[in-house]
Amino acid sequence: MLNYYSFFKAFHIIGFVTWFAGLFYLVRMFVYHAEVEQKPKELQADWRAQFTLMQWRVYKIISTPAMVITWLFGLLMLATNPAILDQTWIKIKLVLLVLLVIYHFYCKTIIIKQEKGEDRAGSFNYRLLNELPTLFLVAIVLLAVVRDFLDFLKLFGGVIAFGIVLFIFAKQYKKRRESK
Repeated sequence: MLNYYSFFKAFHIIGFVTWFAGLFYLVRMFVYHAEVEQKPKELQADWRAQFTLMQWRVYKIISTPAMVITWLFGLLMLATNPAILDQTWIKIKLVLLVLLVIYHFYCKTIIIKQEKGEDRAGSFNYRLLNELPTLFLVAIVLLAVVRDFLDFLKLFGGVIAFGIVLFIFAKQYKKRRESK
């Protein structure tokens, strides 16, 4: 007899790995798109058009289908083992996933703004925004693996501290780039 749960879990993992890869790449392109202003004037329109094309492709062809696959197979796992919904960690994980979906759709609004030339956020802000899925990823994986709520709180405190360290490094990196 086939163990459907294992297949659902495998495709869930494939989905979220692909989803995160797409989100990381997409927001990195936001950084480069924001830096187009630093390119020679005669090249800026072509660069903007190319980044916009790439962003839409990653969003529509990679990130969004991967998000759907992640949710579909995650929900199939829950349908196969509904008792898991009684555990605290899965409820927190689902909240984090809803927040990640909001982040995903927020990225779409950025593509639209950059496409229209209405974006003024700046590359540094996108560098910071690019770290947000890292925090989601670490928190979600820790929850799924550790599952004990108190241990999760300790680990998540470490994740937040890690996020602060990333922010400090990003600020230092920005200072160093601007001083050159």
